[in-house]
Amino acid sequence: MKIEKDFELLKEIKSVGIILRPQSPELKEVFIKLQKEFLKIGVISILEDVSAKMIGFNGIDFDLLCKECDFLISVGGDGTLLGVARKAFKYDIPIIGINLGTLGFLTDLNLDDLDEFIDDLQSNNYKINARMMIEASINDKAFIAFNDIVISRKNISSMLKIKAKINKKAFNTYFGDGVIVSTPSGSTAYNLSVGGPIVYPLTDAFIITPVAAHSLTQRPLVMPADIEIEFKVPQNQEAVVIVDGQESFELKQNESLNIKIAKKKARMLHRNSRDFFKVLNDKLRWGN
Repeated sequence: MKIEKDFELLKEIKSVGIILRPQSPELKEVFIKLQKEFLKIGVISILEDVSAKMIGFNGIDFDLLCKECDFLISVGGDGTLLGVARKAFKYDIPIIGINLGTLGFLTDLNLDDLDEFIDDLQSNNYKINARMMIEASINDKAFIAFNDIVISRKNISSMLKIKAKINKKAFNTYFGDGVIVSTPSGSTAYNLSVGGPIVYPLTDAFIITPVAAHSLTQRPLVMPADIEIEFKVPQNQEAVVIVDGQESFELKQNESLNIKIAKKKARMLHRNSRDFFKVLNDKLRWGN
């Protein structure tokens, strides 16, 4: 039974854009290896300019990179991939991650897999998955999230009260350290660490998980993705809204954070051999 939701494969591959983990000049040798291996099959490797400056090479602006290249490789860990996915989202360009970190639920490859991956590219033995993204706004500030949006207390000495509406109807008031709204892709991130459910990453759904709730009756919820969610903090309180653990915005008293599914989806390139359930087994050591 096929449960994947895929985009069409690339018609041809002439160039690949490469983004390296920030503040990691030791990745120079990794880029040289990538450049060498792709050149063997006639594919040009182009560095993003910040990465290029870091290792003493020439590169091009990220937006131009997305326009010029057929797909992107993020070299680092899940955090690097998250930043690339948000920035590249508007260009509909496929992304794959090379994992140099430890856990890594999103990154697809290790360096040892590179030769096999290039063979798979040449034989069209890969897939491009469609991943749900979150679109959110506070007043006139709009932003996109791949993994999650967290509403967290600004003052660590007091708990946070958050009023929530679904489709403009009140449905809950959270009292505790905060609330996580996660995509299925992000269900294995912060959501998982506070007891939220793992959701198959190609599902369209919101996972709403309270953080250290001051009530045993508060439980994680899995909701359909066609709803719109509104969060508001009452008077005399402020919160911090954190996007994918990388960007933050203030949520002031009586301001609303509005969340809905983004109109289009991120494109993630994977080998056909990648199996989400095997990833869970390996990363979480199920059965060991």
